[in-house]
Amino acid sequence: MELVSTAQFRPAMLRANAADSYAKRIVQLVSDLAQTGLKTEHPLLAKRETKKRAVLFILTANRGMCGGYNSSVLRLALAKLRELQSEYEQVDLFVSGKRGISFLKYRKIEIERSYTEFDHKPSYDRVLELANELLTLYKKGDIDRFDVAYVKFFSTAKQTPVVETLLPLSNLEVEASGNNEKKLDYEFLPSPQSILEEVIPNAFRTLLFKRLLDAAVSEQVARMMAMKAATDNADEMISSLTTSYNRARQSQITNEIIEVISGASALK
Repeated sequence: MELVSTAQFRPAMLRANAADSYAKRIVQLVSDLAQTGLKTEHPLLAKRETKKRAVLFILTANRGMCGGYNSSVLRLALAKLRELQSEYEQVDLFVSGKRGISFLKYRKIEIERSYTEFDHKPSYDRVLELANELLTLYKKGDIDRFDVAYVKFFSTAKQTPVVETLLPLSNLEVEASGNNEKKLDYEFLPSPQSILEEVIPNAFRTLLFKRLLDAAVSEQVARMMAMKAATDNADEMISSLTTSYNRARQSQITNEIIEVISGASALK
């Protein structure tokens, strides 16, 4: 399992890194547009005054044996669920991964939607369907907030469970790499509003896809580390048991030799 996770880790990391570059660039573009001082509005950027319905999307694994990967994100998600329930009239749970689904069902927590197809290689087409549906619901006012609980990938040595708000997209600038303090001069064709209408929904789709890719690569890292620890413990146990076996065998042989010598001495 360690070898399988290692083989799956590299392609997942390459996909996550590639998406990360694109996500940072498109968010930086939105941040740059905001710095130009344009008086433009977009429904995905506006914070909702109403607090009727929120959606929490929890990303877990389909399989276990990955250390504390599932438990860490579920523990954080439950805390966020309680917080949202205290603020919103209705909170719907979208859950990805068999481990998260079975955990919540065991606790008798209602799940609005469940997904098992977002495994180690999430399909962009499938994520696009979900993202477009969420965008439609948000624009119509059917949902007021959308959060994602997942394990964020920083490096092979650092993965952190987090909960991030993707709708509204009012805090997009936190995704951008670095701060651009200089005044930017843009020429908009055909208009700033038409450009935002195209860029902002794409930013949401990209950010949602990036979260799923982060969860996938973090799962493989967690499984690699867990299986490596299990392999090391097994090797250590084998060494310890081999030593104990050899000592017991040596003691038995010594006792048998002593019995033979004692018997021979008694015959003299």
